[in-house]
Amino acid sequence: MSAFDDLLHAEREGSGSASVSAAVVRHGSLHWSGAVGTLDGRDGPAATPATPYRIGSITKTFVAVEVMRLRDEGRLDLADRIDRHLPDVPFGHVTIAQLLTHTSGLQAETNGPWWERTPGGDWDQLIASGPALVHTPGTRFHYSNVGFAVLGRLVEVLRGTSWFEAIRTGILVPLGLHGISQEPGEGAATGLSHHPADGRLMVEPHHDAGAMAPAGQLWSSAEDLSRWAAFAAGDTGGVLAESSWAEMVVPLAVDDRPGVPWATAQGLGWRIWPGNGTGRLVGHGGSMPGFLATAIAEPASGWGVVVLANDTLHLGDLATRLLDAATALDPLTTETAPVEPPEDVAALVGDWFWGPVPYRLEPTADGFHLSDAMNNRRSRFVRDGDGWRGLDTYFAGERLVVRDDGALDLATFVLSREPYDPAVDHPGGLDPRGWH
Repeated sequence: MSAFDDLLHAEREGSGSASVSAAVVRHGSLHWSGAVGTLDGRDGPAATPATPYRIGSITKTFVAVEVMRLRDEGRLDLADRIDRHLPDVPFGHVTIAQLLTHTSGLQAETNGPWWERTPGGDWDQLIASGPALVHTPGTRFHYSNVGFAVLGRLVEVLRGTSWFEAIRTGILVPLGLHGISQEPGEGAATGLSHHPADGRLMVEPHHDAGAMAPAGQLWSSAEDLSRWAAFAAGDTGGVLAESSWAEMVVPLAVDDRPGVPWATAQGLGWRIWPGNGTGRLVGHGGSMPGFLATAIAEPASGWGVVVLANDTLHLGDLATRLLDAATALDPLTTETAPVEPPEDVAALVGDWFWGPVPYRLEPTADGFHLSDAMNNRRSRFVRDGDGWRGLDTYFAGERLVVRDDGALDLATFVLSREPYDPAVDHPGGLDPRGWH
């Protein structure tokens, strides 16, 4: 057996889950898949990597991508107040971006019975139930299932169809994910919980969540969802611009827990983890009564992992252990081939100074890196008209131009080849005594 198989079997033995199904993907291609256990936790059919499981909140990432597709089409702006598109919401001043990042302040759950275990009502019933803000918008991260019901409704209104039909047409079909569905279908795993003391099983109910469905309705196999893990790694398959994917995976809201160093943050629909030194991790987890799911990827390497189980109690860290085993197959190297820069970039390569602070400019395939001595403000720059535009850190979105005197003007910072070079005009001027 492979190291992946060993990890899969060890997870089931440790967790006691009825079944666990998993897959590993690299740049959109399935590298490995496996499954252990039975669909009912007893003597029923064996689980396979093609077995559908409910994926819970991973559903939210599909809704978020469809919202971004609408943004890219000019149908909305992330800064829009939600009542611009949904005038019937009682919290109309929150923005689409705040809903995507769980910073809207909207309550976490519905006001009715536990929506994950009871039939859901329609949109009008959800609004009539009086969902409200429990925090001031924009002031903190507060995970909201209701918020993604609102985003699902936004998709429906702007697309003129159901939220699922919108993602099916715009995302699932183009990516070949024909097995992802709203309902379990034939051969799906049974939703199970096992007693924490003695391992007895309880079958969990399954109902259509109605207006809450965009928060956690979808079903998928591990093999199908592995393509979505590749999407999380940046392989968008043309359904979303790469620049929009990059915008989605910026950590915008820290999931802060008192007494614990922050370990995860929220982007525009996706979760982001710091990673283990080779780069950030991107993905999402899912939990519905009877099911647990994880899809996670490392964009720097292109590896992605999916783990699904029909259990409610425990899933462990199988996903990250599978990802560690995958990245160990071809560890990233820090060595890069020399870049032959164009003439205008070559003229800029080398040492610069912002006042007395040393900076270093190095060429890249599509522009250059600029970093200070402490590497705190390392930023990539790409061409932008007659200048350059920053992509990262402090200088993300800021403009850099080469002045007539050869100095660099970066968001009003002036960088010269020597510390406070007297041949360069610096804001505020220089002490006539110079360096003394």
